[in-house]
Amino acid sequence: MKLIVIGGVAAGMSAASKLKRVKPDTNVVVYEKGDYVSYGACGLPYYVSGENDDYKKLIARTVDQFEEMGIDVKTKHEVVKVAQDRKQVMIRNLDTGQLFVDDYDKLMIATGTEAIVPPFDGVELDGIHLLKTLEDGLFLKEKVDASAIKNVVIVGGGYIGIEVAEAMHTLGKNVRIVEQADTILTPFDTELTSMAIDHLKENGVQLHLNESVKGFNGTNHVEEVVTDKGTYEADLVIMALGVKPATKFLEGTGIQLADNGAIVIDREMRTTVTDIYAAGDCAQVYHFVKEENDYIPLGTNANKCGRIAGENIAGAHKKYIGTLGSAAVKIIDLELARTGLSERDAKDLAIDYTTETVKAANHPGYYPGQKPLWIKLICEKGTKRILGAQAIGESGAVLRIDMFAIAIQNKMSAAELGMTDLCYAPPFAGVWDAVHIASNAIK
Repeated sequence: MKLIVIGGVAAGMSAASKLKRVKPDTNVVVYEKGDYVSYGACGLPYYVSGENDDYKKLIARTVDQFEEMGIDVKTKHEVVKVAQDRKQVMIRNLDTGQLFVDDYDKLMIATGTEAIVPPFDGVELDGIHLLKTLEDGLFLKEKVDASAIKNVVIVGGGYIGIEVAEAMHTLGKNVRIVEQADTILTPFDTELTSMAIDHLKENGVQLHLNESVKGFNGTNHVEEVVTDKGTYEADLVIMALGVKPATKFLEGTGIQLADNGAIVIDREMRTTVTDIYAAGDCAQVYHFVKEENDYIPLGTNANKCGRIAGENIAGAHKKYIGTLGSAAVKIIDLELARTGLSERDAKDLAIDYTTETVKAANHPGYYPGQKPLWIKLICEKGTKRILGAQAIGESGAVLRIDMFAIAIQNKMSAAELGMTDLCYAPPFAGVWDAVHIASNAIK
């Protein structure tokens, strides 16, 4: 059997590696249009900020290491067409421009996403960048280290935008975020985002909500960002307006795509075309609580679903239990984390729900370093089954949300989690942990 994998970062290399471990004799060929494979893109802001001093630490396995496993990896090769009726793909060698065709028995699509960049006036000016690929990170790191870069404008207040803002703050830049929505980090509810907004402002980050970018001014290099409310000086602009599935090359193949272009798959990672699988940010993913497909482009989903795809390509029939959309972000001195449904999700799904937001602490006050924690729970009204949780604080917020993720996946009620036997010792938690306190507040 020959497997062709399109895309060599998270889901693609997870599938290739798992298949090769299960069936070592399988012929596996990976086509990746970038220079690097199998790297942690989520670590890019911390490389740019200098907190990670070596980009090679982001690479889980090199091309040479995959070759030693018997996986044929071809970087700088872009698949431009899939002929599913003939079980062939057309590839362009990005170094030479040459087009050629390769045959497959099974196909794995893991092309990820492409950044959304509207056709703003002046968007082609030097100094306007993305932070999506490792190549972006290497280029941006070189730019931001220049002393001439003082005023940085970030367009977009999602996960990437906020992480880049923190990186630029760490580097001592003047940071400005322009976000057209009325809040940042929209997967979170407003009780938490309002605290995050205050924290950014307190630390000197200039935040412009309900404001839309119209274009950029400059001769050759960007000098100003123009919005519907003002004009701001900029030595560097980072575009972080979100992503869309990189699936345009699949049009006309018969592979079903969602309205946003994401590949529709089942819980075994199968597409609607026989012998073609998909996973990662280019595809939908099954949501455990919603009990239906959703689009949640996260590295956690990509790696798990890629591994399952590899097993199933080898002949298994493993089903993904489902994502909870668990995610975390650090904002200067704050941690934010969330899992399961937000209150907005519960409303959209017409669930009869109840919520509670509590203030607790990471450990008792009689041990040094106590910090407040705020936890919001979303529960089913009758059963009090936990549907979602969010937390914010300087210490311990993220690991508490991990506990709620386990509870949601095991369909626990707030009452059950409120009496779970968690560890107690003054350096770590009180006899009633913040998780207990939030759970027992649900009535």
